[in-house]
Order: sequence, then structure tokens, then C-alpha cells
Amino acid sequence: MKTLFLLLGLGLSLSVMAKDKRGHQYFQIKVYHIKPAQESGLDNYLQEAYLPAAHRAGIAQVGVFKPITQDTADVKVYVFTAFNNLEQYAALPAKLEKDASYQASAGTFMQGYNESAPYNRIETILLTAFDQMPAMALPALQTPKNERVYELRSYESATEAYHISKVRMFNAGGEVQIFKRLGFNAVFYGSVIAGSKTPNLMYMTTFNNKADRDAHWKSFGADPEWKKLSAMPEYAHNVSHQDVIFVRPTEYSDI
Repeated sequence: MKTLFLLLGLGLSLSVMAKDKRGHQYFQIKVYHIKPAQESGLDNYLQEAYLPAAHRAGIAQVGVFKPITQDTADVKVYVFTAFNNLEQYAALPAKLEKDASYQASAGTFMQGYNESAPYNRIETILLTAFDQMPAMALPALQTPKNERVYELRSYESATEAYHISKVRMFNAGGEVQIFKRLGFNAVFYGSVIAGSKTPNLMYMTTFNNKADRDAHWKSFGADPEWKKLSAMPEYAHNVSHQDVIFVRPTEYSDI
């Protein structure tokens, strides 16, 4: 019953709850919007307070990413957390509140005000994992974190129907499998169920460096299966806008 009320509160259908029972993860992306002077304080909070507390709450990996090219007028930090179900997602704030170690580590950060505020605002995105990749994966990369290129993509659709078409293209159409076959090292694929840009989906692929990234996308564009899939009329016009963000993991990121 608790799960049902939560799903209704989020405006989700019973079909999503069925996916939850099949083991599909839910992903939260928190985008911290900060000023340059706030960055070190946020890093300290995430490294010393949030990540250890998330681990104690049963969340094995948390990703922290920063754009390779930052907008100094609006610095962004992306925090990715994977939850096994909606109950785990809903329970985390209460666990943080009761975690004495977290409260001690986060205290100074959370008490900032006016000129000492720790951030400008937080943008929160909640996603449900795709059928073809129901759980996040750690990338298999060899280079140091400060050389890696992670590519976070967001595909918006003009209507819910077009969004369903694009999600189907990834799942039943085989786009996820093309990425897998070509070695794109995806961290996740997810459909946004709550966020500022809907309907849309998001996914993250990872590469050893920029040259590795460019080589992979060149092979993708020339792939016969992709050419066949992208030409199918049932998938026409299913993306109205896309954003491509290049990020790198922080040294303390788990992903």
C-alpha cells in the first residue's frame, strides 16, 4: 500500500510498479547549481558526508561528475544515485536524518545562509531504468579518471507518444544492444518520470578519452544495424531536442 500511494503521488502508472517488481532500478540525478567559490565546500560535503552515508544506507555506488567545460556563471555538479526500488529512494532522506555521522559531517555545509550558502539551487531528476538495461553498470575503463570522457545525453520528445517511440527504439528496436556491441560502456539508460524537461529520456556512455569517444561514435554512425533502425518510419520524429553534456568523474566518485 505504501508503494501504491507513492506511485500515485508521482503520477506513475501501475505498469511502472510492475517493472519495479521485476528488479528495475530507479535513478536520481541531482544537479547542484553553484558559484565557483562554493565548489570546494560541495566537494567536501559529497565526499565526507553524502557518499559515506549513502553507502551505509545500502547504496553501493554514487557517481559525482563535473562538466569538462564549466559555465563559470552557473557551475554544475551532477550526482547520480541508483536505487533498487522506490521504497529505498523514499527512505533515504529519513535515513540521512537519523545518521549521526552524516549529520556531524554535513552540519556546517547545511547551515550556510546568505553569503555563506552552500549552493544556489538543486535540480532533481528521477528516472526508471530501461528494460534492456534494468540496472546501472560500472564502466570498464583503463585510463585515470581525469582523462576519461563521460557523455550524458538527454533526448526530449514532442509528446508522450513520441517519447514511448524513442524508448521502444532503445529497447525492442535494439539501440541499447548496438551500443553494447560497439563497446560504449553505458552506465545507465532511463526514462525520466519527474524532472524539468519531460517527456524525455537520458543515458550515459563512457570512454577512456576524447579520441576513444570520437572513434566509438564514428563506428556507431557507420553501423549497418543503426542505419537500418534509424530509417524505420515508426521511429521518425521521436526526438525534438537533445542535450549532450561531457563530464568527468571526480576522484572520489564511485563510478
